[in-house]
Amino acid sequence: MTDLYSIPLKRIDGTPATLGDYRGKVLLAVNVASKCGLTPQYESLEALYRQKSADGLEILGFPANNFLGQEPGSDAEIADFCATSYNVTFPMFAKISVVGADKHPLYDVFTEAKPEAVSAGPMRERLEKFGIPVSPEGEVLWNFEKFLISKDGQVIERFAPDVTADDPRLLAAIERELAK
Repeated sequence: MTDLYSIPLKRIDGTPATLGDYRGKVLLAVNVASKCGLTPQYESLEALYRQKSADGLEILGFPANNFLGQEPGSDAEIADFCATSYNVTFPMFAKISVVGADKHPLYDVFTEAKPEAVSAGPMRERLEKFGIPVSPEGEVLWNFEKFLISKDGQVIERFAPDVTADDPRLLAAIERELAK
């Protein structure tokens, strides 16, 4: 399996990065979008970041335009939206693809390590009920899916898009990892 810490990334300002920049911290990677019904999750993600960053949690935003074109903007537009609409201070990265033939290698590793998300069934059913095409099992289902990564770079858990940053299941998993 590919080392998560060595996969090349770009920050939203275009500077090169890797997850190795966050080695030794607990990471919550989230594929985000500006024009989604779940976009208000930026608020609870930022609140969680402000509450837990001093304890060693990093929330990492990965804009993706894979789901009904809900992240159409440029990296600069996305950065501006996040800053002005939600006062986002957690690290944001350049727009990537999280599903399909052009899926970023980081998300290959994420989905291979954790093919199933906590509580994905209800979200999948809701999308299907509204006639929205859904990703195949094992792939990222929608915007705001969350991957929890341990201090040593292991994908520990995966949470469905509608599991919010204040959900007790997510908070308990984060606390467990921070305590290690």
